[in-house]
Amino acid sequence: MNTTIRDVAHTAGVAVSTVSLVLNRKGPVSRETERKVLDAIEKLHYHPQRSARGLVTRRSGNLGFILSIDHFSKAEPFYTKIFLGTEFESRSHDLYVLLTTVDQQFSERNIPRFLLEKNVDGILLAGTVPLKLIDYIKDRHLPCVFIDYLPPSGSSSAILIDNAEGIRQAVLHLLEKGHRDLAFVGGDMQHPGMRERCEAFRGVLTEHGLVADTTNIFCEALLSGAREGYDAAQRILNDKLKVTAFVAANDAIASGILRACRDHKRRIPGDIAITGFDDVETAITARPTLTTLHVPKEEMGALAVRLLADIINGTASKGTKIVVPVSLICREST
Repeated sequence: MNTTIRDVAHTAGVAVSTVSLVLNRKGPVSRETERKVLDAIEKLHYHPQRSARGLVTRRSGNLGFILSIDHFSKAEPFYTKIFLGTEFESRSHDLYVLLTTVDQQFSERNIPRFLLEKNVDGILLAGTVPLKLIDYIKDRHLPCVFIDYLPPSGSSSAILIDNAEGIRQAVLHLLEKGHRDLAFVGGDMQHPGMRERCEAFRGVLTEHGLVADTTNIFCEALLSGAREGYDAAQRILNDKLKVTAFVAANDAIASGILRACRDHKRRIPGDIAITGFDDVETAITARPTLTTLHVPKEEMGALAVRLLADIINGTASKGTKIVVPVSLICREST
């Protein structure tokens, strides 16, 4: 027979309502009484049904995690680590994280099921997601936290990367190594993080009296993978442009640049130096290993869950933004 809340109350010598207060962390309960209840729960191996608790709290105990399918396929190591961070942190808050992907060509015909069923208390949105979906969520007044993205309008809560400082560290590192002919290779400039990285590259070069224009900045819409990095580097090397160092917007792009340089028999870092951004696994397994900016991905996921839980519980205000610092990891490619 399943253990019930009445069994817990009887074992602890308290009222059923007191057990409920302890389970839902509400109401004035002394530490001694709370300890009795928790001891009884442990002794009886009692696990309250989430659906039953939801009737009291009017909450599902679920958080939705929404990710563009493009990000999931092209930058899986980065966003997978963030998702793992949300999963581990959610356990501390007695929450479940439900993952789904959406297409950038979004319509109301493919709204995530947990939104249609009203089965989440808040939403985590990682990377670029369709603006129509963001509007859909906000119209329903669901608390949400963005990760590595900030919508172009409105006041949104977000966990962001210090993109500008990261690129600054990479460029200064290359300048200290004696490089003066640098090229930036990036992706979708509609993503605010990508724009920040590109603008930071331009700004640092300008501060040091170096040229920063279209001749050494290569950004193309929706391109952010190894293939695009390879193609961009091929064009630069085939055109014999004077470049001694590449600053890649992420590690996937950098890995493509590495391969293109090897195909052109360029020594790394003897002839050309390369930096990445994100510090995913490919940065360590690349040959040579990749100098890159370490982003604390799991911590970003954990911070997002903490912030969203606080917003749901009314202890944090909407519009809160947390900028996560990055650090330069010097390896063989520079």
